[in-house]
Amino acid sequence: MANMDLIKKLRGMTQAGVMDAKKALEENGDDLDKAAQWLREKGIVKAAKKASAVATEGIIKIMIHADKALLIEINSQTDFVAMSSSFIELSNEITQAIFNANPNTLEDALKAKTIKGLTVEEACTELTARIGEKTAVRRFEIINKKSDEVFAHYVHNNNKIGVLLVLTKGSNDIAGHDVAMHAAAMNPKFLSQQDVDQAWLMNETKILKEQTIAEGKPADKAEMIVKGRVKKMLAEVCLLDQQFFKDPSKSIQEFLNSHKSIAIKYLRYEVGEGIEKKNNDFAAEVAAQMKFN
Repeated sequence: MANMDLIKKLRGMTQAGVMDAKKALEENGDDLDKAAQWLREKGIVKAAKKASAVATEGIIKIMIHADKALLIEINSQTDFVAMSSSFIELSNEITQAIFNANPNTLEDALKAKTIKGLTVEEACTELTARIGEKTAVRRFEIINKKSDEVFAHYVHNNNKIGVLLVLTKGSNDIAGHDVAMHAAAMNPKFLSQQDVDQAWLMNETKILKEQTIAEGKPADKAEMIVKGRVKKMLAEVCLLDQQFFKDPSKSIQEFLNSHKSIAIKYLRYEVGEGIEKKNNDFAAEVAAQMKFN
């Protein structure tokens, strides 16, 4: 077994990860030069140099079978790569592998085996080395439903936004799809007011209070004004309180009630949300596009 000193030296030479360096040394009898060559031949050195790159493009995928559903975000650095056949094929393999493995953490998900025998992490490394652009699984969530519940989902046609819902069985399955589509468009932060993150609410309330005071509102009326603004804000960020885009006379809650259904769980992913995006390097995007033409 390779010792940590050799692993550290090899990582310094190649920028490879700990496990890749360990495997390279084991495969080459602890010979540093041969191990470094092995890593280069496998494309791991090239991929390692891309590890710190920011991957803000990619796709959202949803897989549902029986009582289990998976929502996943898989990233690339440019939209050209995200639309390529190589990336789409890899995304399909990754989605199936993680769905089958049923992992609890991202670390475990990266160890899931794809149909080609590679782990998810190895498959990402292989494509990264081949195209010279970082490919990575950013996040996922697996949901299990009960027998008296149904899944509703929507993935926008650009594969950049995906919504997954769990509902009680209602009178019309189309209703769930309509609510999922609404959530994709309106981007609610929470399912209901009971699900609102209290730290987030306190911070937003503080901001509204400061804004109200800055507007010069009378002190005796400021608190009442803030309460009204908080109520309005919650109606905008909670899915069940939002006005249904197909029928603004009803809230989502009222719409679901009319179909004898109750919302249990809500998830929404949008590619790259929460990641600071860099300015597009159009030359790099064109170069990436050329590799798939």
